[in-house]
Amino acid sequence: MKKMKLFSLAWPIFVETVLFMLLGFIDVYILSKYDDLAASSVNTANQTMSIITIVFTVISGASAVLISQYLGAEKKEAASRIAALSISFNLITGIIVSIIFLLFSDTILDFIGASGNVRKFASEYLRIVGSSLFMQASLNVMAVIVRNHGLTKVTMYITVGMNIVNAALDIIFVPGLFGMPRLGVTGAAAATVFSRLAGGIVLTVFMFKKVEKPSIFKTLLPFPKKDIADIIRIGVPSALETFLYNLSQLVITSIVLIYLSETELITKTYVQNISMFFYVFALSIGQASQIMTGHYVGAKKYDEAYRHGLRAYLSALAMTISICLIGIIFRYRLMGIFTENNEIITLGSFIILINIVLETGRTTNLVVIACLRGAGDVYFPTICAIFSMWLISVLGTYILAVKLGMGIYGLWIGISADECFRGILMIIRWKKGKWRTKSIIQNY
Repeated sequence: MKKMKLFSLAWPIFVETVLFMLLGFIDVYILSKYDDLAASSVNTANQTMSIITIVFTVISGASAVLISQYLGAEKKEAASRIAALSISFNLITGIIVSIIFLLFSDTILDFIGASGNVRKFASEYLRIVGSSLFMQASLNVMAVIVRNHGLTKVTMYITVGMNIVNAALDIIFVPGLFGMPRLGVTGAAAATVFSRLAGGIVLTVFMFKKVEKPSIFKTLLPFPKKDIADIIRIGVPSALETFLYNLSQLVITSIVLIYLSETELITKTYVQNISMFFYVFALSIGQASQIMTGHYVGAKKYDEAYRHGLRAYLSALAMTISICLIGIIFRYRLMGIFTENNEIITLGSFIILINIVLETGRTTNLVVIACLRGAGDVYFPTICAIFSMWLISVLGTYILAVKLGMGIYGLWIGISADECFRGILMIIRWKKGKWRTKSIIQNY
């Protein structure tokens, strides 16, 4: 197994993740100068898409585990076969999902309770970006393949290019510069689609020149039924855990849309866009740790995997807390990036202050769950998610925010309690070591 180091893998993922988050952040920022409600509507549309596109993670998530374990076990042909299967399936499912959004965007928004201008703006964005999600599906799975070969810098550079394209087109399209019509939300959507198209083309060319050959698709004949079974066994539980998280967040957004004020909706949108940068380091460490854990487990180096997991978690936690503290110091200025409304700034600044509790729990889950997945232990996090997210996060939020009248404060308390509770369970699971028996390829 090629020697890998956590931070050599993690820092390009960190930069890439920050830049990828900026794709959405830039849309919200530019639109916030156009219309506060338009910015919130795009955020709602993105949450809606995150639910449907969970289907992509069934394939790409399972591929990440299988490819890393096969490469750790020095079974390159098997890793290539998984890559071919993953690309094919994600492209097919991406086309199906794109058609759904093209035809049923308004129906989906009606279902979650969007109305008025929120529905109008979100529908514009959802129809354009949603109908092009087949490109994102292919981009996601190819990025997974490239990263698991240790080439994390490549996807970082591609994401840099995507951000440049997205930002430039946002600046031109949304307000209508250089003689362009003022496109608003439609312009932000078009910029997102063009940037993903450019990134997808470059990544496809690189992967089939440097990582795999187009001939890998020949390995799908005869059809590899065992690989499909492995992908389902890993991908469905992993995707279900992510699906439940995103669905719970969408339900919480529906609660905000129905029961809370417009000011609280806008505040939630801006704080969430700021807090993305609080946990981005943990997200990057988690992705790098999943790759390394998969390689260690594939090579049957379980003790090294265990020590690596603990070091990765403690490093991520220290960094997250440090970033949160910096965010607390500059919280008023951060909120001021998006709006001049003093009520929103004051409310959001207080939420940023208490948000450190949420980020502590979220960091634990991002890193430890990633390590468990890399080892093939995918069922336990999902079972925990079923109970915790819905009983603590969703039900707790409804009781606190609506029934007890705590509003957005109750919302943040409910989400924080869920993250912290699941985080404790994940640490216990890692320390007990039952994941050592969960390797997918150990019997092959």
